[in-house]
Amino acid sequence: MDTPARILIIEDDVDINQLVAASLGKAGYACAQAFSGSEARLLLKVAAAGAEEPFDLVITDLMLPGASGEELVAEIRAAGDAPIIVVSARTDAADKVALLQLGADDYLTKPFDLDELHARVAVQLRHASRGAQRSTGVLRFKDWTLDAEARTLTAAGEPVRLTRLEFGIIEALVRRPKKVFTKRELFEAAWHEECFVEEKAVTVHVSNIRSKLKPSGTDTYLETVWGIGFKLAE
Repeated sequence: MDTPARILIIEDDVDINQLVAASLGKAGYACAQAFSGSEARLLLKVAAAGAEEPFDLVITDLMLPGASGEELVAEIRAAGDAPIIVVSARTDAADKVALLQLGADDYLTKPFDLDELHARVAVQLRHASRGAQRSTGVLRFKDWTLDAEARTLTAAGEPVRLTRLEFGIIEALVRRPKKVFTKRELFEAAWHEECFVEEKAVTVHVSNIRSKLKPSGTDTYLETVWGIGFKLAE
């Protein structure tokens, strides 16, 4: 029997936390609950130390006592690649962009439909599993070296830490270095899934990649084709 995916739910509203945990639990997931940022940090620390199984996915609110959701997203992403779904009442586009830049994988606005949450959880877990299973050797483009099995990128000899989706974007571009990708095509090539996010979210991810590449001087390899999307510079 497969081990159920382990999900950490971080939400200080007790009713919402219990509702999400019960719903996901009925769907077969193993849920842990944190009702504050500080409690979430403790659970994450215990898992990181190996005393508990690591979390396969994290669902977090933003307005939390003890530590904000933004702080937790940054800490979780710095520690590993577990998918992060932010669930928040904030609807401002700038908030969504900022969370994507910190490393969140998805953003769901409150009030939300439980069926939609289930669908997004399934998508994130499916992509995490695909990323772990893919093994296609070493790819190179100019001063980039991509290890598709280890999911790592080295730029001008320096390691560059990328999220799963960021690595998928780079990998898709390197595999077809002469192709001009639309934003939708780039997302679908990176995730092997029909695009379900706003196209501007892809622009945010590319901008985030460029920022990470800038110290190596290879950020110019990513070229914007205005009105279309992105390609690799010749």
